Amino acid sequence: MSVYIWRILIVKVFSGSFQFDFWGKLEAVMRQKGHIFDVLVILVFLLSVSTITKASESKEGFKRCEHIVKQWASSSLDSEVKDDKHVLQNLLFFLHVPRTGGRTYFHCFLKKLYASSLECPRSYDKLRIDPRKPKCRLLVTHDDYSMMSKLPKDETSVVTIIRNPIDRVFSTYEFSIEVAARFLVHPNLTSATKMSGRLRSKNTISTLDIWPWKYLVPWMREDLFARREARKQNGHSVATSTNPYDMEEMVMPLHEYINNPIARDILHNGATFQVAGLTNNSYLTEAHDVRHCVLKYQTLGDYVLKVAKKRLDDMLYVGLTDNHKESATMFANVVGTQAISQFTGSTSHGDHAAKNNSEQSSSLVESDFDANYHQSNSSYQKPSQISSAERGEATKENMTAGKLMNAYESCISNLMKTQSERRVNSLKKISPANFTKEGRRQVSEALLQEISSLNSLDVELYKYAQTIFANQHKRMLQNKVVTEGLDNWFDDSYSAYSWEAISIAIAIAVLFVLLFAVLFVTAKRRTSKLKL
Repeated sequence: MSVYIWRILIVKVFSGSFQFDFWGKLEAVMRQKGHIFDVLVILVFLLSVSTITKASESKEGFKRCEHIVKQWASSSLDSEVKDDKHVLQNLLFFLHVPRTGGRTYFHCFLKKLYASSLECPRSYDKLRIDPRKPKCRLLVTHDDYSMMSKLPKDETSVVTIIRNPIDRVFSTYEFSIEVAARFLVHPNLTSATKMSGRLRSKNTISTLDIWPWKYLVPWMREDLFARREARKQNGHSVATSTNPYDMEEMVMPLHEYINNPIARDILHNGATFQVAGLTNNSYLTEAHDVRHCVLKYQTLGDYVLKVAKKRLDDMLYVGLTDNHKESATMFANVVGTQAISQFTGSTSHGDHAAKNNSEQSSSLVESDFDANYHQSNSSYQKPSQISSAERGEATKENMTAGKLMNAYESCISNLMKTQSERRVNSLKKISPANFTKEGRRQVSEALLQEISSLNSLDVELYKYAQTIFANQHKRMLQNKVVTEGLDNWFDDSYSAYSWEAISIAIAIAVLFVLLFAVLFVTAKRRTSKLKL
């Protein structure tokens, strides 16, 4: 009987199919005494074959994925680099990585440099404007780098801000819950969902229209309502934990949040995927396959990281959220002065000695609004075609880098106050889950290490961004020295010229006086002779 089963087994293995008749015969053999050993051998053999088959399929899958990722990376790295990446082009694309403080740059820098009429349709608060808008000069959006496929590459400068990955995960977690908590004014999830639908039908822009919040906020909103309902049913209204990041009665604990498939797909290594142009919001047709392969085989992430680093290298400016004061100063000098120069038609880069008269918090604010609809190529006009009426506030006021920084500090102070009030009101609905810097200290070192491990690509990209930032700072100081040297040379030259002119004028005046005196004396002598 066992010989018969072995024959069937060999045939089935090589034919690649196991039908019910085989398993039925195997079961019959197992029921007979004296064949237990044969059955065990067959089972071991089947497990071995299954393992080998899966390993073979995994190997083939890896090879296929490696080919896909390598092909994408090769085409991305082969793209041409502009001759001078340090020169601001006609179009400025601000690639806003979520929770990095980009919103403050938009309100407190860019809106002072660029008039609203020059903002591209995908800029904040401009979601439903005709994309074929003329004089499009400023694009600020959460879209990833694939947006460049819709823009004129030779006429576009890209800037971005990178944040410490652990801090960005904390901020994303907190903001997701903060926005979702605003819906808790409704009696239930159904009511909240209906309200959101009514707002959308009125063309009102909300966070739910914006990537990545359109995925993260509904997820947290549903979770908050479920936990509130559970508290009602269990009769518990007070959290047992004092750690706001592990207060499961009120909100989803941080450790649960970071391990959810949604967070793994959108949040982790989000900066790297966004700079590389591979988010789930990408315009690239191959983005889905590349993302799938990298998420499945982590070693392939090195190719994505390499592309993201090159993209940072090619940018006009790379800021750091954690060095926001120095980053803001650099932005004012690197981007601000060139924008002012373009619109005013001046070759001067203004005052490079930006001054900061007050200390600002390192916690930058964000807003709810961003662009999230398809963008087609627009008609871009040269700086000479921009009328004085279309210039930003800064260019109308003869703004310098120093004045721009002062305006920025005043603006960010107001924004932070507004955002803080809104945050407090929102978190009251899930009290005592109040997220603060002190609260973050209660998070275990093991969880911090897990966050770092889940964001290994972003950790490396952040380190690389720090190097770029240091080089930018060095270059800015060198330009400052050169500019100040030229200014001093002109001042010294003017001063020397002035003293020389004064000396000549005095000498001429003295000669004139002497000549007048000689003529006067000579005339007087002649008069005396005539009298005699």
